[in-house]
Amino acid sequence: MITFTASKLIWLLFGVLETLIAIRIGLMFIGANPDIPIVSLIYAFTYLFLFPITGSIISPTAGSVVFEISSIFAMMIYALLAAVIEKVVWLLLYNPVEPVNLPQTTTGERNIAYSQRTKNE
Repeated sequence: MITFTASKLIWLLFGVLETLIAIRIGLMFIGANPDIPIVSLIYAFTYLFLFPITGSIISPTAGSVVFEISSIFAMMIYALLAAVIEKVVWLLLYNPVEPVNLPQTTTGERNIAYSQRTKNE
């Protein structure tokens, strides 16, 4: 139960981060005014997660319009990071309550069951 909750929480947090980075890309692409409080809030929050990658790739600009390619790569990196963290959580926390016991059949039993089924058809 806790594994499922942790998994959902990981994807929720990284999903919100990815959405904010996508909004940042859109705002920069349309040349939004960074003096508007909500725009500056989004820029400031996402910069916390983008500063290691920002500047690694030159972003094409035209006037006030900026296409941040590095932010797109950051989105891919954070998606991979979320998947790795989720798998680590599963490895550490997954503990089935009861072992699953499947019925054991031998090859002979399967052959007998198959031959009886073909006789009846």
